[in-house]
Amino acid sequence: MLNLLFPRVCVGCKQQLMKQEEGLCTECTHSLPIASFHKTENNILKDKFYGRFLVKNATAVIYFQKRGLTQELLHNLKYRGKKEVSTFFGKWLGAELAEMDSYKKIDLVIPVPLHKQKLKKRGYNQVEGFGKEIAKALDVPYRDDVLIKISKSGSQVFKTRILRFEAEEVFSIQNLDAIKHKHVLLVDDIITTGATLEKCALQLLKGEKISISIATIAVA
Repeated sequence: MLNLLFPRVCVGCKQQLMKQEEGLCTECTHSLPIASFHKTENNILKDKFYGRFLVKNATAVIYFQKRGLTQELLHNLKYRGKKEVSTFFGKWLGAELAEMDSYKKIDLVIPVPLHKQKLKKRGYNQVEGFGKEIAKALDVPYRDDVLIKISKSGSQVFKTRILRFEAEEVFSIQNLDAIKHKHVLLVDDIITTGATLEKCALQLLKGEKISISIATIAVA
């Protein structure tokens, strides 16, 4: 009855979802530009961090494309309250990573944090659903109390690459004991230059004997 009054619609095309569909319709899902670096030998995403910090594994679900479905999905997630986008991709990636030996060694999942003012304004961290679903699939803790963002920055999606790289983002770390001797999966919604993930990783590496892998919804 509730679905008749408030029909569930696809967050991509806005068409009504079939009973078995969740978040994104089958047609939109099949039209996504799939990245899935965890399934490839030539991992260009992992290579992005070469010489910056050691990455055990790195993957993204899709490629970001401007003026297309992927931009619409990330806009819906970040600015229109469609948290189900994050959950959808978390369930998708989590199910795949749970079958891979290299990701079965993950000990906990940590999200790139929002500044407290932005978190208060938006009401949620857009990567939370993504990270929690992956953590659930891998049967490991999700910890959002380790990394802290202590300076604000604007949206990363529409800045030039140079401006993104130079963005004054500053992160800090707490609860170091929680990551001691751990293999951490660091998650974010989108990776562009990798500067944000690098800054977070360098904070995590202040812990004792830390290994880091990376997973994002999209890569630009």
